[in-house]
Amino acid sequence: MALKNDGSAGLKDPLGLDRQSTALLQGELAWDEAVLGQGRLRIRTVVTLRWMLLGCEAAALTLGALVFSLPGPYAIGFGLVGLAAWINLLVGVATPGQRLLHPAEAALQLGFDILRVAGLAALTGGITNPFLVLILPPLALAAATLPLRPTLALGALATLALAVISFAAYPLPGAAGPLADVPLGFRLATLAALLLALGIATAFVREAAQETARRALALDVTQAVLARERRLSALGGLAASAAHELGTPLATIAIVAKEMAREAPTPQVREDADLLMAQAQRCREILARLTQTPGASDEVHERMSLLQLLQEVIEPHRDVKGVRLEAIVTGAPDARKPGIMRMPEVIHAISSFVENAVDFATSEVLVTARFDAETISLEVRDDGPGIAPEILARLGEPYVTSRPGAEGSRTGHVGMGLGFFISKTLLERTGARVTFQNGRPRGAVVSVRWPRTRIESAHG
Repeated sequence: MALKNDGSAGLKDPLGLDRQSTALLQGELAWDEAVLGQGRLRIRTVVTLRWMLLGCEAAALTLGALVFSLPGPYAIGFGLVGLAAWINLLVGVATPGQRLLHPAEAALQLGFDILRVAGLAALTGGITNPFLVLILPPLALAAATLPLRPTLALGALATLALAVISFAAYPLPGAAGPLADVPLGFRLATLAALLLALGIATAFVREAAQETARRALALDVTQAVLARERRLSALGGLAASAAHELGTPLATIAIVAKEMAREAPTPQVREDADLLMAQAQRCREILARLTQTPGASDEVHERMSLLQLLQEVIEPHRDVKGVRLEAIVTGAPDARKPGIMRMPEVIHAISSFVENAVDFATSEVLVTARFDAETISLEVRDDGPGIAPEILARLGEPYVTSRPGAEGSRTGHVGMGLGFFISKTLLERTGARVTFQNGRPRGAVVSVRWPRTRIESAHG
C-alpha cells in the first residue's frame, strides 16, 4: 500500500465504499465542515454551567464579605448574581432541557455569561481579580459545540470585555489604593496572559471536539459498511438455499417438458416444449454456479485456509495491467496449519490494502502469510515510492488524505481518507494488531498480526 512521497495519502476505501456508495461520496456521511458546523449545545448544558459559575461567584463574594471582611460593592455584586440566578431558573423551567439550541441562541446565552462574569469582575478589581478566569468556561463550551463564526464572535466579545475592565474597574476589595496605582505594565501583562490562555484553551478544545466528531462520523461509516457486507454475506447464503430448493421443481419441469415434446400433436407445441426444456436447463446451470459458493451457514464455507484467504483478497485485482501479484504462505516447521474463520471484515479490509498497494506499486505486490504455534500474521508489501513521513505518523486516523482527485491512481479512485481507518478498525475488532511502515529499500508495508485463538476456526 504505497503512498506517494509528495504527501498525498492516496488512501483506498475498503469494501468498495467510494465506488458503491454514491451518497457517502457526495458527503451524506463524509466529513464536512457543515456537519460539525451545526450547533450541538443543549439548553441543559448551558443552565448547568451557569449554575456552577454562579455558585463560584456567590461563594467568592460571601468569603470576601463575611469571612475576610473586605470592603467592596457587595450589594451590587449579590444583586447581579441573584438576577442571573433568576434568569437561569426561568430558562431552565421554560425550556425542555434536551432541546438543542440554535447557534445564534446559544451564542447569546454564552455571551450573557461572558459579560456577566466580566461585569462582576469590574466591580471587584477588574483585571487583578483572580476569579476572572471564570470567563473561560463559556468560551470553551462555545468552541466545543458551536460553529466557527459564533465562536469567533464570542472570543472577540471576551477580548473586548477584558480590555475594558483592564482600565476601567473598581479596585480589588481590600486593596490599599485605586486601580490607577497598579502599574500599567502589570495590567497589560495580565491582559496578555489571559488572552493567550483563552486563545490556546479555546483552540485546543475546538480541535479536540472536531477530532472527536470526525472519529464518531468515521465509525458510523465503518458500522454501515460492515452491516452492508454482512447483509451481502447473508444474501449469498439465501441464494445457495434457494438454489437447493429450486432444484427439484426444475427437474420436474424438465421431465414434463420432455413428455410434452414426445407426445406433441403439432410442430408448434414440440417447439414450445423444446424451448421450455432449454430454459429449465439454463436455470439449473445458473443455480449450479450459485451453489459453488455456499452460504454463510455452511460449516465448510465458514472456514478457509490462509492460502484461500490470500487468493480471495488478491483475485479482484489480478486484471490490473503492469502489476504482478503474488501470494505466499509460510509457517513454523512444528506448527499445525491453521484453518481460519471466514469473516467479511477481514477479507475486505485486507483486500482494500491490496487495492491501495496495486494503485501505487511500480511492478509488484507481494502478499504473505506466516503462522506459528501462537500467532498468524499477514503482510502486504509493494515496490512503490512508499509512504510520505508526514502521512506515516498519522496513518490509520480518519480523513488522513491530501489527494482530492484520482491522479496517480491506476483505478481512478477518489478517496475520502477513510479507507485505512475503516480497515484498521475492522481488523482491530477481530483482535488484530495493525502497523504501517516503509519497506527497504523502497515501498510500503502493512502488517497484521492475530493471536491464533482470535481468528482460527474451531473446526481447524
